[in-house]
Amino acid sequence: MELVIGGAGTVGRYMAEILAAAGNNVTVIDLSAAKLSEIENELDIRTLRGNCAHGDALREAGVGKCDMFIAATNHDEVNILSASAAKGLGARTCVARVHHSAYFDGRGLDYNGYFRIDSLICPEYVTAVAIARTLRNPGALAIENFAEGEIEMQQLVVSEKAAAVGVPLKDLNLPSGVRLATITRGENSFIPGAATDIRCHDITTLVGEKGQLEAARRLFQTNKIKRKHVVVMGGTSMGVWLCRALRQRHFAVRLFVTDRARAEELADKLSHVTVLEAEPTEPSVFAEEHIAEADAFVALTEDDEHNILAAAQAKSMGTPMVIAVVERSTYLHLLEHVGIDRAFSPRQVAAREIHLLLERGPVRVLASLEEATADVYEVQVGKSAEVLGRALKNITWPSPCVIGAIHRGEKVFVPGAEDVIEKGDTLLIIGARALSEPFAALFGER
Repeated sequence: MELVIGGAGTVGRYMAEILAAAGNNVTVIDLSAAKLSEIENELDIRTLRGNCAHGDALREAGVGKCDMFIAATNHDEVNILSASAAKGLGARTCVARVHHSAYFDGRGLDYNGYFRIDSLICPEYVTAVAIARTLRNPGALAIENFAEGEIEMQQLVVSEKAAAVGVPLKDLNLPSGVRLATITRGENSFIPGAATDIRCHDITTLVGEKGQLEAARRLFQTNKIKRKHVVVMGGTSMGVWLCRALRQRHFAVRLFVTDRARAEELADKLSHVTVLEAEPTEPSVFAEEHIAEADAFVALTEDDEHNILAAAQAKSMGTPMVIAVVERSTYLHLLEHVGIDRAFSPRQVAAREIHLLLERGPVRVLASLEEATADVYEVQVGKSAEVLGRALKNITWPSPCVIGAIHRGEKVFVPGAEDVIEKGDTLLIIGARALSEPFAALFGER
């Protein structure tokens, strides 16, 4: 594939390295001759000195015939303008990396639609969502890149005296936004039918809207959720998104920010969070705030080394779970040796999202559930698909399936049997292995 990247910073350079290694022809545009020289010395790619927001530079880079243009500078406005201009010049797919929530959330304007950009990606947001998911349920199954994290999956072991025990699925009063995808019973795993009853010690996989999974959990488990105390170090945008993602009664969050003005700003924005102007790694602060007694410590400043040292210190002082965010993925393989439980790299997240966009077709396998039992499919409905206008209950499925969610424009919901397939829908389907071709025939262009 022919790919053009605007920006030779840490993210652009990393993407160029990964995408070139995969056999793509990559061109990188940047104003810095020094950055381009470094890339040329290390990678077999083409470079072009220029402003990626200027039409002449984009034309010279060949965006008119490229398969994808990726705007990855450090400036959101430049990225949006560059991606929009590249689209106007003929690039097949255009992606802009953004940092500010106003652009990513589309507050006041649909930036994708207005500027004709195929995708806005925000690795910091996706990373924050992944960290929150890990803190909520370390065993949760992630469905990456579907509806920006609005749909999640969780596995729950059915308690002995749970309300669901002995109840057929058709009589189980699941929340409207949740579906039971698979059951593992002993050594057997299967997709349940309406008459399937729930038994003690079943391992159930639930898929649904993240706000309703807690209500569903109470049907399957009798134990109360212990309130978790989480310490977050860093007043970055990622830290704000993480705090918002943990806005639940089961979490008590303390956010440590060293800049006074930023601390005051976040204290106004995050009413559910205790914001402290302090450095948690200082021994006196660590002791006074009882950080060792927290359930989790998350370090996500903009300094990789500081994050690693802070997380390692928290672990050595007794914090059960520590998480570090590192931009440079070269550090990742070292972290387990210093006791860090989980590490996240926004740069890797960005590259993974780009890979998914490059591989995008009418059907993609997002994840596999129990071995040899089921896959999770993302299915895009074509403009002339044979199922258009049909209710889900009237579709002849290639095998038993669970329709986990429909993404329609800005709306994401768990559908019922009466819901009708519309043009442009994206479906999340849990079904047997090797259903990509049947789904493509059912939902693709005729």
